[in-house]
Amino acid sequence: MATNQMRREAAKRKLASQQQRRAERARRRQRVAIITSAAVVVVVVVGVVVLSTIGTGGGGAQPAAAPAPATGAPASIPTDIVPLPTRPTALPATVTCDYPAGEQASKPVQPPAGADISATGTVPVTLQTSAGTVPLTLDRALAPCAVNSFVSLAQQGYFNDTGCHRLTTSDGLQVLQCGDPSGTGSGGPGYTFNDEVFPELTYGRGILAMANAGANTNGSQFFMVYGNAQLPPNYTVFGSISPDGLQVLDAIARAGQNDANGTGDGAPNSPVTIQTATVG
Repeated sequence: MATNQMRREAAKRKLASQQQRRAERARRRQRVAIITSAAVVVVVVVGVVVLSTIGTGGGGAQPAAAPAPATGAPASIPTDIVPLPTRPTALPATVTCDYPAGEQASKPVQPPAGADISATGTVPVTLQTSAGTVPLTLDRALAPCAVNSFVSLAQQGYFNDTGCHRLTTSDGLQVLQCGDPSGTGSGGPGYTFNDEVFPELTYGRGILAMANAGANTNGSQFFMVYGNAQLPPNYTVFGSISPDGLQVLDAIARAGQNDANGTGDGAPNSPVTIQTATVG
């Protein structure tokens, strides 16, 4: 028969056992809480890393760096097209043009007629080049003798399959020069004609003008201004270049030139050929 002492001992053992079980349960809950907290921290860290990766591009390909400018390319090209100049005093409706013989022609061609040349209206001409199409508008009121010569040369196929031998890309002069079948910069059609200039002449993006070797030495060479052109009024302006044509010239300029004639002046890095010159 159990005594009071025995019952007290049994009660103590039961209480101790209960306390031990409660302590073990508490330790398990603590371990679970620690594991859960650690898992939450891991999830948060992973989320931050993922968000950071998405925000910065992560380990993926970085944006490509802008390509370096081509050798001899212009630092910048103006985008504003200048208005075509106008004569301070209009010419009569018709003029007489003289085309005296000069040095031997670089390509067989006949000089144009010079009597009763119209000094009114415009003439469309399309240069189909290896770099793209360059539409021009020739203005008889500005330079009837230059327009008459250019139209005659184009109709005779003089410009067909000829290279544009000079590209300038300096800040002060940005032009593409063409019209010499010899490609040397000294060739011409075998005749010359006088300048058609006036003191108010200025040059800029979109202007078409005659190249020359001095006063009254115009022939077949011409230049197309795609940017700046700080020049004295010594070059006959005879038309304009269309916006689409200027885009073609811009691409030619951005390909650069070889500085063969000095810094900012040489042959185009990407050769340019006038395949055809079509009037109308």
